Amino acid sequence: MDEYADVASEAVERAGTYLGERFAAGDLDADFRAGDVKTRADHEAERRVVETIRAAFPDHAIVAEESGEYPGRVDRRWVVDALDGTNNFAAGIPTFGAAATLIDDRGPLATAVHVPVTEDLYVARRGEGVIHDGTPVAAADGPDPLPHHATVAIVLGAPVLASESLHAEYASLVADLEGVAKRVIRTWAPVVYWGLLARGRLGGFVSFYPDEREQAAGSLLAREAGCSEYSDGPLTVFGRDDRTCDALRDAIS
Repeated sequence: MDEYADVASEAVERAGTYLGERFAAGDLDADFRAGDVKTRADHEAERRVVETIRAAFPDHAIVAEESGEYPGRVDRRWVVDALDGTNNFAAGIPTFGAAATLIDDRGPLATAVHVPVTEDLYVARRGEGVIHDGTPVAAADGPDPLPHHATVAIVLGAPVLASESLHAEYASLVADLEGVAKRVIRTWAPVVYWGLLARGRLGGFVSFYPDEREQAAGSLLAREAGCSEYSDGPLTVFGRDDRTCDALRDAIS
């Protein structure tokens, strides 16, 4: 388990160092496409992550956002998002991160998330908690506001962008959450906010048809940080405690 987490950490730190340098230099070249944006940094960061994983575990399968699938053992599969928050990166907004997660037949096993601008590193191992910059953290470490004082993040996945009906459901979810929480953040860099939830800086996190590469990292961080969880098909709700999770679930039920 430690070896998996160490390799994940090395991989995302390599990507994060590169992304931080490119961001500081203003190297934000972007190719804007229908419903998406890509940068050279996406590919270069991903190359660093994939190289690091394959050097350590050449028999593990990898699924990467830009370069696709690398065959390997069916019981050890890495999902990689080497630049989560490409829109932010391309726009000069300093909220983006890199994530690499190992999955086995029971789900996420180990993950690492690096946030370049703030130099945050989150590492989680199944059953072993969350480490932030070398120190164990938990969702309960943060302030304990009532649900209506909490800040909550929400993310949508690619299927929602492609469907008017699903997007209408998403808009309804946001409105319902705004009725119970102090602030709802519609995030385009979810791994950054999953880390904040694990430290107790956010009250909750809601996902609607989430992309696996982000959700795998985030759900492991949330669970290992002691968050409460509710799921209903493509909808998941994590709260820093039972009270918050129940309030968010009731609002959108």
